[in-house]
Amino acid sequence: MATHAELAVNLLRNAAVFFRDIGAQNAELKEQMDVNARTYDAVADMLEQDPTGEMPLPSDSSSS
Repeated sequence: MATHAELAVNLLRNAAVFFRDIGAQNAELKEQMDVNARTYDAVADMLEQDPTGEMPLPSDSSSS
């Protein structure tokens, strides 16, 4: 049985393939679809390597 993280990784990787396929079929969208695919792959990698990890976001920085 797959964990939620494993399912999420699979969905992210499938979405990356989808974006690459769209980009391959539409030259006008290729660059943006490649960016989307790389982003989804990167998030899948992070989730695979550290399923409970956290990513600091710009809004998380404290203004002391």
